[in-house]
Amino acid sequence: MNVMGFINARVYAFFKPLRLYEGFVVFNDKVIYTGNNTDVVQLTRDLGGNVIDLKGKTVLPGFIDAHLHLDSLGLSLVTLDLRGVKSIDELKKKLKLYSESSSFKWIIGRGWDQELFIDKRYPTKLDLDEVVKDRPVILIRTCGHVAVLNTVALELTGLAAYDEKEVEKDTCGNPTGLIYEEAVQIASRKFMESITINELTELLKKAQYYLISHGITTVGFVSCSLKSLKALLEMWVRGELKIRVRLYVNPFDNELNLVELLRSIGLKRGFGDEYLKIMGLKLFADGSLGARTAWLTQPYEDDQSTNGYPAFEPDNLRKISKLSDELGLQLAIHAIGDKAIETVLSIYRELKNIKHLRHRIEHVSVLRDDELEEFSKLGAVAVVQPHFIISDWWADRRLGSKRIKWLYRFRSMIDNGIPVAFSTDAPVEPVNPWETIYAAVTRGKYDNIAFYDDIKHESINVIDALHSYTYGSAYAIHEENVLGSLLPGSYADFVVVDRDPLETPDHQLKNIKILETYIGGIKVYSNE
Repeated sequence: MNVMGFINARVYAFFKPLRLYEGFVVFNDKVIYTGNNTDVVQLTRDLGGNVIDLKGKTVLPGFIDAHLHLDSLGLSLVTLDLRGVKSIDELKKKLKLYSESSSFKWIIGRGWDQELFIDKRYPTKLDLDEVVKDRPVILIRTCGHVAVLNTVALELTGLAAYDEKEVEKDTCGNPTGLIYEEAVQIASRKFMESITINELTELLKKAQYYLISHGITTVGFVSCSLKSLKALLEMWVRGELKIRVRLYVNPFDNELNLVELLRSIGLKRGFGDEYLKIMGLKLFADGSLGARTAWLTQPYEDDQSTNGYPAFEPDNLRKISKLSDELGLQLAIHAIGDKAIETVLSIYRELKNIKHLRHRIEHVSVLRDDELEEFSKLGAVAVVQPHFIISDWWADRRLGSKRIKWLYRFRSMIDNGIPVAFSTDAPVEPVNPWETIYAAVTRGKYDNIAFYDDIKHESINVIDALHSYTYGSAYAIHEENVLGSLLPGSYADFVVVDRDPLETPDHQLKNIKILETYIGGIKVYSNE
């Protein structure tokens, strides 16, 4: 038996309703008791366990990031980081330095945002060719829906001859190097083909440790490819998988139809064990606001020529969604623009198992009042990324004064009974959950967000934010009975932090530090 009693702590075992205790007892990998110090010590000694004095520190359930890209996160930790770059010249200098040290055949980077550039334009293949001519280069925008390739990469991916709107052409019909949506996926897959399973496994390990160091104990891995699944299985077999991973796979992987494969073998949601489970499918209804590919009902305020477009033909999206529902697989559909959300809601209205399977809508960025009401009736889950509020500091340019009030409506969702789960879409947004909580609570109040006054009514309190990051995310992955709390029967996944978040001023929330992380009662991280 592995028995431990933790005492002298402020243990937030649950947030809504708030349940605060002095300590708790862990038997093997689960919590069996929460209560006062005296009873914890007595029960621990009766069971022959060890008592650990936490000396007044604060304990919370482990964070559950319901939507991130585990493979891309691992890759981002070893590739070119372009976040915060202020000009194309700075981008080129960083690319040159990185190219001189990178061992990958391909050069890949992520994080640039043209809205920050003093040049006031997108980078092109000519910019990249000036720096790297003999190796393929792909630099992905922060949102993940736009990228720029050099000439070599355009040729190797076949995108140079791609005659679709996802590959931008100049007036002479030549590719500029800018690619969007499906073309980004084509380029990314080509890069991933160059990585071995062993290399991918090492990247996943890096991502795993990085997550644990930030207090994240369970993740929803969306857009998981077969190659990444194989690497995760290698880790699982060798006992190297420390965090709990819930998978939402791509419906198609190169020429393979995964929906048909899952149907042929009869695999349903929840297949796996406590560390690795397949949950369902990740689909796309549209793109991103930053790339102006999110699908809006009306044109963009700063480009009246477009209102975005569907990433998947609605009829095909409906067909796959119905099949997934019939097969017992949970849906996680990316929908940012109000037209995309409207489309997904209309599809969900036709499904038989929406409440049973808890089908999800990812991002839910621009939500109209009528959609809010429809959402609350359906019983679907909203999986949101609060840090977008700060990253999308330019959103009022895209949406204008009326629609900006529809942006990231967390308060309205919660008040209308919509189940809300928190996440980061990492590596799109920072993994650190305290930055996410800070964004949800302050909504740009301290970050010079020009439209703060238009959206401040959608701010939530710390308790709601912590509830959404624990129980809310556990609910999104069907595991609220064993994850997301420290009540008896739950896995002993928890973090020790350096201060009480409920007593921390809102402007200091992002400065809270993780001191220790435990998964299944085992300490997997310490900053000491």
